[in-house]
Amino acid sequence: MSDKFLYSLARPALFSMDAESAHHFTLDNLKRLSRLGLMRAIVQQPKADPRTVMGLLFKNPVGLAAGLDKDGAYIDALADLGFGSIEVGTVTPRAQPGNPKPRMFRLPAAHGIINRMGFNNGGVDAFVANVQSSRFYRNKEGVLGLNIGKNADTPIERAADDYLHCLQKVYPYASYVTVNISSPNTKNLRQLQGGSELDGLLAQLKDAQGRLADQHKRYVPLALKIAPDMDEEQVKNIADALVRHNIDGVIATNTTLSRSAVEGMQHGAEAGGLSGAPVFELSNRVIRLLKAELGGALPIIGVGGIMRGADAKAKIDAGAQLVQLYSGLIYAGPALVRDCADAIRKQG
Repeated sequence: MSDKFLYSLARPALFSMDAESAHHFTLDNLKRLSRLGLMRAIVQQPKADPRTVMGLLFKNPVGLAAGLDKDGAYIDALADLGFGSIEVGTVTPRAQPGNPKPRMFRLPAAHGIINRMGFNNGGVDAFVANVQSSRFYRNKEGVLGLNIGKNADTPIERAADDYLHCLQKVYPYASYVTVNISSPNTKNLRQLQGGSELDGLLAQLKDAQGRLADQHKRYVPLALKIAPDMDEEQVKNIADALVRHNIDGVIATNTTLSRSAVEGMQHGAEAGGLSGAPVFELSNRVIRLLKAELGGALPIIGVGGIMRGADAKAKIDAGAQLVQLYSGLIYAGPALVRDCADAIRKQG
């Protein structure tokens, strides 16, 4: 039986559960299947389509976006889905429960999800232990991105301390590190995307990256993850800062605060970040703006609203070198990885 057919059988049961319970149920069962060696028998793997981006060799251009595995507890099971890279997190220095439940909502009519999770995670030390224990890390099976953030109770003027603490902790184990300054679910976090706050943060991170590279005798690229809710001038300023500080990559984009695509729908007015199909054009717009400003100065990783292979191809056409998936997996299932990889490979 195909993975598409199996997911079509499982999806009604999963959608009968609340979104967060279904999330954990699915991950726990994927982990069980992976440990039994059954995942690769069930999921047809994409054909190899290697790409070198940020100096790293990706076995195919379709990666897992951060957020699905915040604690790095399911790396091996997710790798069995055929991704060309795995990004886990966002992790914070100290464990925190995140926002009160319910905090994740499906909007099936729009193929969207609203979440206000709030960087719920077990803290960076537990996160690193999970990474170290994974087969994927131990056997160097592929590209592993580690995504870092700040604790909710850290004042915004001290945010750099949290990012620097996490960078130091995760650096030895990461293929690359993503700096998440664009989640809408941590108060004032997006303030770090502007002006002097961004300059100050990037300068400190870049300095720390240099010191850590000397210490560990290995250069680990830094990528910045940004929001879709910016005007042309804001994107231009971010692009300028990325180049000036020699940041290695940019991930565009996180979730949106816009509700124009889901007005009047059940859960459409819930607070949090909206992902899935409604963010597709918003993120593509940011990718195109970044491409126009950056040229080839640094690579763009496209995220947001990829629900089918043609959507992944559109991200590449807009200027991305790689793509990442999350919400599309909930609606389309694991075959989406292969569909996207096929569409990009056929593009040539």
